[in-house]
Amino acid sequence: MKFFLRRSLLIAFVLTAGAVLAQRRWGGGEGAPVGNPRTAREVESHSTGTPMWTNETRFKRDVFTFARLHYSSGGHHGRWGGGPGVWHTDFPDSDLNLSYRLQQMTSMKVDPDARVLYITDKELFDYPWVYIVEPGGLQFTDAEVPILRKYLLNGGFLMIDDFWGDSEWANMENEMRRVFDDRNFEELPLEHELYHCVFEIKEKGQCPNVWLGERSQYDPLHRTAESNHDGDTRTVHHRVIKDDQGRIMVIACHNTDNGDGWEREGEYEYYFKNFSEKIAYPLGVNIIFYAMTH
Repeated sequence: MKFFLRRSLLIAFVLTAGAVLAQRRWGGGEGAPVGNPRTAREVESHSTGTPMWTNETRFKRDVFTFARLHYSSGGHHGRWGGGPGVWHTDFPDSDLNLSYRLQQMTSMKVDPDARVLYITDKELFDYPWVYIVEPGGLQFTDAEVPILRKYLLNGGFLMIDDFWGDSEWANMENEMRRVFDDRNFEELPLEHELYHCVFEIKEKGQCPNVWLGERSQYDPLHRTAESNHDGDTRTVHHRVIKDDQGRIMVIACHNTDNGDGWEREGEYEYYFKNFSEKIAYPLGVNIIFYAMTH
């Protein structure tokens, strides 16, 4: 088992991060990636293009890498997502844009590419932070369950994002209960250090998909919740699973779509300023920073 080299990635964040976010880039669509991509650079942008950068050779291995999990999908619990292949939602733009913002806003060295991993890949343990999107139809295989448990208990961190309503939550929770039948999700209070480690986050903001977000500016109620799911979709939840020492191993961002905030940042001014800049990026940066320092 390889140890995670977290401490080598503990680098001071630049205080002007918010100002840098105000610099926008690049215009876009979306579709499933062809074949079986293992890196983000193998797939063309589905939005407005993705940035490029380089690191000095001496930082080639000592970098943070965005790692997305390629998972199986089974029963679908909502009209949006849940079918085969939704592991790739917002890919590759969200992965590369968030990676770029980490590199741009901080002095953290970040991989200019991003990885796609299967839980059964032996190199999973080389990546201390992994991402799952749209788990409304998520199904782990029997082989994946003990590996994911071992990964998380040995220092790994999992972020789950972009799922809505009661049924999609229930499906994700049931799958994670297969991983940890002895641990439950708990709501993370806003007093927690995660919300104050880089950006000051004072509320659990809702990042809608880009179409809802753009439409909300013309809606007198500024509604951003997806309405085609069961249960309350207006309330955003950030729920976590901790280990025996209280370290967060899993964070599930429910009733919000941070991935679209990262992917679609360059398409519409209103969406960028109100959702990408104010909600999706601050939360993504804080989660990664907190995970890499704890």
